[in-house]
Amino acid sequence: MGMSILVLAAGLLAILAGAKIFTNGVEWLGKRLNLSEGAVGSVLAAIGTALPETMVPLIAILYTHSRSAHDVAIGAILGAPFMLSTLAFGVVGVSKMFYCRGSDTNCVDVKRSIFIRDLKYFISFYSIAIAAAFLPNHTAKAIVAVALVLGYGYYVFKTLGDGDGLSEMDLPPLYLWRKSSEAPIYMIIAQLVISLVLITGGANYFIGALDTIATWMMVPALFLSLIITPVATELPEKFNSVIWIKGGKDTLALGNITGAMVFQGSIIPAIGITLTPWLITPLAALSAVLALLSSLTMYMFTARKKHLKAGLFMYPVVFYGIFLILVITLL
Repeated sequence: MGMSILVLAAGLLAILAGAKIFTNGVEWLGKRLNLSEGAVGSVLAAIGTALPETMVPLIAILYTHSRSAHDVAIGAILGAPFMLSTLAFGVVGVSKMFYCRGSDTNCVDVKRSIFIRDLKYFISFYSIAIAAAFLPNHTAKAIVAVALVLGYGYYVFKTLGDGDGLSEMDLPPLYLWRKSSEAPIYMIIAQLVISLVLITGGANYFIGALDTIATWMMVPALFLSLIITPVATELPEKFNSVIWIKGGKDTLALGNITGAMVFQGSIIPAIGITLTPWLITPLAALSAVLALLSSLTMYMFTARKKHLKAGLFMYPVVFYGIFLILVITLL
């Protein structure tokens, strides 16, 4: 048990270091390619940091052929968007209140069109993915999977030009290029590869240690897949967002979260629909419904309020608390 705790701590440090290096590298990539905030936060950063939670269901599906493994895979697929749409928003709110505690306002200065757009796409894609579980045969489900992939491609196309460009943004030096000249593309790519190796490796060891500790504590596999594993695999997005909030880059911070939600509400469910029977348990369905309700709540706040106070981002945490209480009660 002591060794598992040490591995847990080492994995967490690797994720933290990887997230710090990644945010610096992806900003420079966006600047060199003259990309918008939407493209960097909602696409590049979102897909890059989604690697850990993508690998969990894939490994469970491809390398373990038991029914329980498929249940764990589906739990992990549905648990990731649930964590992002509840707990991750709360992390943004707390971070903003902490870093702006000495100022007159702690409003989240996000580009509203990007935030609302991402929430709309997530709610649409994720609702379709959940509805696919009730289709009568796998052929119909496979058609839905193809539609989700095509829908995500359209989302990426619409996102590429949204938001302010990063080409004129004053950035700190690339960690691997401290010279006065602009960092070359090959050094930026090298830094991103190093950061993703740290994030993925750290998440892998973190999840393994969590699994060992959960087994020792006799925690059920479904609880692990819906609660514990997603918390671990979503750490890169949360840490990236905290780093960007600290730097006053709120649109990038929230875009990293909502972009990951869109990716994990379309591409990852499409994989699950294709490779599993896609039968959702009542508990997993509850997490999906709460994720949609939380996202809808934030969408309504953003559409109706002129300023998004940091405290508003604490409301989604209520949905996480409801689910946690129900899960613990049912254990």
